[in-house]
Amino acid sequence: MKREFASLTSQEVLHVAIFMEERNAQIYENFAQMFAEFRDTESRQIAASFQEMATEERGHGTVLQDRYTERYGNRACALTDQDIAEVIEVPQLEDGEMFILGKISRQKALEVALVAEQGARRFYTSVTEFTQDPQLRALYTEMAEFEQDHARFFEQKLTQMKPAAGGG
Repeated sequence: MKREFASLTSQEVLHVAIFMEERNAQIYENFAQMFAEFRDTESRQIAASFQEMATEERGHGTVLQDRYTERYGNRACALTDQDIAEVIEVPQLEDGEMFILGKISRQKALEVALVAEQGARRFYTSVTEFTQDPQLRALYTEMAEFEQDHARFFEQKLTQMKPAAGGG
């Protein structure tokens, strides 16, 4: 049976947050590599934006992992994203082949990232509502603010884009 965020233990919330940040960093790195291969100026700029975001996501994952280790040491957590009822930040494409074949447009990649960052903000905002530990609540509040900044970053990139007819 899938669980709601509010039913998660503090250990499980940290575990999910770490997993989410690391997974998204990897996806953003994949986007960066893909766009870097196009070699035109605009694609390289988008690649640099995705690499910057991947670095930030990895940093968030490190902060969360450090907090997890402080509190729980090496205790494993068996919870996976499959166990969660609510949607967690995941950059998703409706058509996976677009990514595999490198056919995703710059605009679509930025839109996917924007939705993911908005989802991350919702996750962190949600868990602050039921987290009783003041230090964790402060951490999740800070993470929600970072994710809001990331969403603004991608919104700005989308606004700066020239209307493009398809392609990447």
